[in-house]
Amino acid sequence: MSLAPHTYSHAQATTEDSPVPFELDSPYQISKVVGEFYSVYYHHQHKLPTVRARFQNVYGPGEILGAGRWRGTPATVWRNVTPTFIYRALKQLPLKVENQGLASRDFIYVEDIARGLMRCATDGKPGDVYNLASGVETSILDLATLINQLTDNPATIEFLPARPWDRSGKRFGSPEKAKREIGFQAHVSLYDGLAKTVEWTRKNLPSIDRCIQKHDSKMKIFV
Repeated sequence: MSLAPHTYSHAQATTEDSPVPFELDSPYQISKVVGEFYSVYYHHQHKLPTVRARFQNVYGPGEILGAGRWRGTPATVWRNVTPTFIYRALKQLPLKVENQGLASRDFIYVEDIARGLMRCATDGKPGDVYNLASGVETSILDLATLINQLTDNPATIEFLPARPWDRSGKRFGSPEKAKREIGFQAHVSLYDGLAKTVEWTRKNLPSIDRCIQKHDSKMKIFV
């Protein structure tokens, strides 16, 4: 999970003790904050040795658009930016970028996240919190451009208006505490991680197509 202040100006790396905004934009964001509250409560009140891991934007092979019984709406089938962009790029469709692609995120490869979680479990201090982050800020426009290059997508980027409710803005995580205290550091670059994910997605397009086609009547407005 990632908790960061809202900004569209210059982003500072979010540390574990950075202020957390309470004016949130979605139940998803709220659930992340509440999850941390429960973790802290059970550690202090019941001595449960919880360690909190704050994910940045995880991507990588194995994520299938539309998967899961509750993933039946357009918002959930196309739920994450990286697999959505890669799928559309391989289909030679335009990548839809909102608000000129100004928003930025910290993209971290799934294998790095797995290693980070093992570090949290074996070396993390009970009750503490660690960012699992690459420490690299990437704009959504740069992400779309790189994916189009890796897939040789001839379609142009389609720019859409900003979503009126979305104030998530620019953010990326500071990896310094995790590196210092539990010896975790992300190793897979965005280019290499995306290349591996593109290769996996290309090989598994039939399975992804079948999953999306379950919701075909709802998806037509998105193609």
